[in-house]
Amino acid sequence: MSSSLVSYDDSGSDSNDQDSDIGMKMPESMLKIVSAPQVDATMVRGSSTFKNSERFIDIKNCKELQYNPKFDELYRPELGPSNPQNDGQTIGKNFLTGSLEPTFMSEALFEYHRKNFHAYGIASDPSTGATTDQTVSKPGSSKTIDDVEKRKRKRIVNDDPADIEGYKGPWAEYEDEQKIARPTEEEQQELIEILAKRKNVHAGGTVNKIEEEFKDRATLHIKDPYDYQGRSFLHPPHDIDGVPLHKPDHVPKRCFLPKKLLHTYVGHSKPINAIRLFPQTGHLLLSCSVDSKIKLWELYNERRSIMTYHGHRQAVRDICFNRHGDRFISSGYDRAIKLWDTETGQCIRKFSNRKFAYCIRFNTSDDSHSHYFLSGMSDKKILCWDCRSGSIVQEYDRHLGAVNTVTLVDGGRRFVSTSDDKSLRVWEWDIP
Repeated sequence: MSSSLVSYDDSGSDSNDQDSDIGMKMPESMLKIVSAPQVDATMVRGSSTFKNSERFIDIKNCKELQYNPKFDELYRPELGPSNPQNDGQTIGKNFLTGSLEPTFMSEALFEYHRKNFHAYGIASDPSTGATTDQTVSKPGSSKTIDDVEKRKRKRIVNDDPADIEGYKGPWAEYEDEQKIARPTEEEQQELIEILAKRKNVHAGGTVNKIEEEFKDRATLHIKDPYDYQGRSFLHPPHDIDGVPLHKPDHVPKRCFLPKKLLHTYVGHSKPINAIRLFPQTGHLLLSCSVDSKIKLWELYNERRSIMTYHGHRQAVRDICFNRHGDRFISSGYDRAIKLWDTETGQCIRKFSNRKFAYCIRFNTSDDSHSHYFLSGMSDKKILCWDCRSGSIVQEYDRHLGAVNTVTLVDGGRRFVSTSDDKSLRVWEWDIP
C-alpha cells in the first residue's frame, strides 16, 4: 500500500517550473559569433545614405566644401567627449602665442582702424567673433570707442552784419582754438635738459676743440722749404735732364703714349676730387680730396709730399692756381671758397654766398684780370669774384640747373659752362 502512494504538489508550483525551463532555451542562430554584423547605413552620419538632413563638417581637416552649408552645420560643436587639456580654446594652437587663421579685411577698413589707433589710442577689435563694442587700446588708455567719435568742431557764431566789430562770418574761430602754442611740461623739461647739455659742452671745451681742428692752417712735410740760395719749393728745379721747365712754350719733337707707372702718390685717406699742375712749369701737383684736405706734391726728383692745407670742414670739391701759382683757391661742400698762399699755407680770404661751388677757375689771361675768378654754383648761377675786395662783381644767370664746369677760352675773353640742364653755354667776359 505504501508503494502505491504518490505525493502530488499543488498545481501552482508545477506551472512555474515549466515556464522557467522554457525561458532558458535560446535558438542556436543567436549563439553564433558574427565578425561583420550588418549595420543600417541610413543611420550612420557621413554616409551617402544618411537620412538626416544635417551634415557633419570636419573643421580641422576639411579645406574645401562642395555645397553651401548652413550656419548650424558650420558652428556645430565637435562630436565625442571634450578634451580635458583644452583650456576653453575652440581652435587649435598653431602659433607661439595663439592661433592664426586666414581672413579678409578691406584695405580701407584696415587703414581706418590703424589711424584711429595711432591718433586716439583705441580702435575696434578686428579679431574673429568680435563685436563693435569690443575694442583694442594702448596700454594705460581708459578711452572707449564712443569717446573718440569724430565730431565737427564748432565755430564762434556771429552772423549779424550790423555788428561791424564783432561780425565773424564764415571765418570765425573755433571755440577751443589755441592761437599760442606752448610746450607741455614734459617738453619743457626736455628743453631744459638740452640747454644744460649745451652749456656743459661749451664749458668743457668740446666746441673749442672742434674749432681748433678745422682752423685754417698748413703742415709742412719737408725739413727746409728753402735751398742754399734762398729759393722756395715754388721755384722750378734746374737739374732735370730733358725737361725744359723754364721754357713753357717748348714743344717736344716726339710724344709717346704712357706705358710705365713711374710713381704712386699716397697720402689722402678718401677719394680725390681734382688735381692741378703748377702753372707754366708744372713741377708741382696740387690735389684735393673728400677727406677735406689739400696736398701739394713734387712731380720730379723725390716726388715728396710738401705741404698739407687744412681748413675745410667737409669734402673739397675743386681747386685752381692763379696766373703765377703763388696763390690758389679751393671750394668745398661746407659752402666756403678759400684763397690760400701756396708757399706759407696761410688762408688769405674767405668767400661764401651760402651755396655750393661746384667748380672754380682763375682768369689767367693777363695780370689785369688775374685777381678775378669764376665759380659755378649749385643755384644755377655763375659768379665772378674779386679777390681784393671779396665781393661779387658779376653774375651770369641763364642755366636751369647746377653749373658743373667753367672753362676759359679765347685768351680769357670768353668762357664755356656746362650744367645739369644738359646745355653748354658760351659767355662773353663781363657781359652776362
